[in-house]
Amino acid sequence: MLATKSQDTEPAAGDLVAAAGPDVPVVSAQNGVTNEATLSRWFAHVHGMCVMLPSAHLEPGIVVAHSAAVTGILDLGRFPDGVDEVDDALADALRSSAVESVPRPDIMRWKYRKLLNNLGNAVQALCGSSAEWRAIGPVWELLVAEAEEVLAAAGIDPVTEEEDRARRGDHLQVEPVDGQERSGGSTWQSLQRGSGIETDYLNGQIAHLGRLYGVPTPANARIQTLMREAAATGARPGTWAPDALLADLSRGRPSGRRRGEPPSVG
Repeated sequence: MLATKSQDTEPAAGDLVAAAGPDVPVVSAQNGVTNEATLSRWFAHVHGMCVMLPSAHLEPGIVVAHSAAVTGILDLGRFPDGVDEVDDALADALRSSAVESVPRPDIMRWKYRKLLNNLGNAVQALCGSSAEWRAIGPVWELLVAEAEEVLAAAGIDPVTEEEDRARRGDHLQVEPVDGQERSGGSTWQSLQRGSGIETDYLNGQIAHLGRLYGVPTPANARIQTLMREAAATGARPGTWAPDALLADLSRGRPSGRRRGEPPSVG
């Protein structure tokens, strides 16, 4: 199981193929939708995993899992599609350790829905985890509206919001651990730690597809730039006010349809 951030996939793949060879099954337990294709350059058996894991990792060796029902939901399947005995065995092992998991032949459709949810990661990182949804919601809506246009142009069909909501069900129940509230999602945590960010593979993927299919994505491209600048200058979360960020990203584009608060799973 490969659980690095997306920017570290290629170096990890090089080390892994040298150690284990090209026939070892590799499961991409990562955000984004490009890691599986990257891994398939080295490995014959690549699997995707849709990671819904509300946890925090701010200090080396310490991971705080905030979900009280199960630790997380880790569905998986072969890339580009299908399931096999690896998926069955790993799903069984995960279920035996307080993680919800099922094999899915269309796992990439689930990962594309997760990608849409993760477009708000950069918003939380720039505006801070204490920003209220009513303030940051319009920013996320703007990013998702662009992304939905892009995916439609590319012929990509993610699972619906309703399917995603039904899958989560009551499994993810975020609670404080030893009195500590969850601080923020994975991109917030990366910026807080001062480590590398994966926005280039989230919002940047939407910008990339927009260029391929001729769909303007100024908001996603701009927030990608802002996150790169924040990481390069050592900024910590919360440097932008939500209304200022919305004004910067809007550039005259409509904000898209209203929707519910996106799941915060990192």
